[in-house]
Amino acid sequence: MKKYFLLVLLSTLFITNNVTGQARGIKIGYIDMEYILEKVPNYAEAKNQLEQKAEKWKQEMEVKKSEISKLKEALKTEKVLLTKELIEEREAEISFQENELSEYQQKKFGPNGELIVQKAVLVKPIQDQVFNAVQDIAEAKKYDYIFDKSSDLTMLFAAKKHDISERVIQSLTRSEKREQMSKKQQKLEEEREKKQDMLDDNPEMSEKMKIAEERKAARLKIVEDKKLAAEEKRAAADAKRKQLVEDNLAKRNGTVSDKTNVSPVKDKPATVNNDVAEKKAAAEEAKKKTLEDRQKVIDDRKKAAEEKRLKIIADREAAKKAKEDAKNKKP
Repeated sequence: MKKYFLLVLLSTLFITNNVTGQARGIKIGYIDMEYILEKVPNYAEAKNQLEQKAEKWKQEMEVKKSEISKLKEALKTEKVLLTKELIEEREAEISFQENELSEYQQKKFGPNGELIVQKAVLVKPIQDQVFNAVQDIAEAKKYDYIFDKSSDLTMLFAAKKHDISERVIQSLTRSEKREQMSKKQQKLEEEREKKQDMLDDNPEMSEKMKIAEERKAARLKIVEDKKLAAEEKRAAADAKRKQLVEDNLAKRNGTVSDKTNVSPVKDKPATVNNDVAEKKAAAEEAKKKTLEDRQKVIDDRKKAAEEKRLKIIADREAAKKAKEDAKNKKP
């Protein structure tokens, strides 16, 4: 019946296309509902919760099966010791529990069970969103027919270029993003979406824009390389000028750097940086030594002055004492 319906539909489309002639060809697209649902975050999360419930139900059924198996083994072992009434009672209990297990299985996993019902409740809102998105895309892109690849309709062949599943997912994602945006952001996002849709519909334009972007990136890289080279050159000049100042300062302080005559090599920035670092280190060492020598001279002067002051005080004390002794010796 499905194949017959498909053949009738294709025949109708062929006849319609011949009637319309060259005015406009029939535009057909298709979606894969299962693929779209797997890409929707809300559906994936809810599906995971539903699978956890199903796993719990299966574990409960396994426990029940194990209990029934134990009852059967016990009856088989004790059957020779039991009366006919007890055997019938045990068999009735086992039969009752087996019926309970069967009913539980139908209740959870049957055609109208909780698993099917909850899955339908889970899928329904997302399917409605997908149908709305498909209608919007069909109206915007002038599609005549859009099929669902994962439905009961048998599709013997479907070219990938007619698959609009990704576009439907983009539409759903955009709708979710718009709810969290301001009006200004929504306007900018709509303009970006229009541009992206235009590129999707025209692959040649997309390729041209890609080439233009690559050329633009190459030009920007050249400009950045020139800026970097200029900055390195300027840094080398600044370092050289700073080194000359430090060398002159070292000369005035009585010390000369060992590497004052080293000139930077233009085609080796790394060597220039090393020479500058060596010059700077030498200048710092010379400056440090000069300061140490100067501090030593100051300390020596302070020490000599302190010794002289102490000697003067001692001489004064000795003279004073001698004077007092001489005075005490007089009658």
